Amino acid sequence: MTSLLPRFATVTFAALVLALGVSSTAGRAAEPAILAKARTYLGPEALLDGMTSIHFFGTLTATDPASSGKTARTAVEIIYQKPDRQRIVKTSDQAIEVTALDGYDAWQRIQSVSDPSKVRQNFLGSLQIKRLRASTRESLSFYRGLEQRGGRIDDMGPVTVDGVTYRKIAFIYEPDIVFYRFFDPETGRLAYTETESGEMQREQGEIMAGGLRFPKSVKIVVKNAAGQPQTVTIDFEKIILNENLPDALFRVPLLSVN
Repeated sequence: MTSLLPRFATVTFAALVLALGVSSTAGRAAEPAILAKARTYLGPEALLDGMTSIHFFGTLTATDPASSGKTARTAVEIIYQKPDRQRIVKTSDQAIEVTALDGYDAWQRIQSVSDPSKVRQNFLGSLQIKRLRASTRESLSFYRGLEQRGGRIDDMGPVTVDGVTYRKIAFIYEPDIVFYRFFDPETGRLAYTETESGEMQREQGEIMAGGLRFPKSVKIVVKNAAGQPQTVTIDFEKIILNENLPDALFRVPLLSVN
């Protein structure tokens, strides 16, 4: 889903997985018909509604815009937990980078692998927190319930991209936090997601976990601070659902004083 990414080369991980909440009966009656089909494609309603956490394990591969053909690979762990918790860990030979959300607090910590005493830690700003909260809710709610949280869902109708017709739905949290999702009108499968900033996320393959369908990989195309395009691909190897995770994973860590 934004946050990977913050998750990753200062790129947002906005909607890595899939989207939006559990609504009332009235809300469900008014939602675009494609969303019920999209939920059915993912798995049974009871499993979608009962989701409390998703824990991804995988590998992140990022291109280097400054060097054609050069890539960097890191191990990555991503956790989304209700109601508003997120944790992303990138581990390379040089550093361990953690980005986390705990309600209305969000922080990032980078620690050297060769010298663990070298640590840089900072708090994230209000817009970054809003994006992390939105991406967490997107990932756990599966296309439903946004209106009950003050946002809205707009059905933008059929659109044709590269000769293929999709149903385009906008999930609008705020004017500057929007997820445009493109669904296969026949199956309900999510083909790709675009954000208001132009970030593009394409899902490929599938991996089953706990009776639900998730993408096997997500390819994300963004622009770096210099305006150069960068491609980040996340390949998932394992997914664990509904764990009993300790609060300490998300809380701001205390820095030791020498």
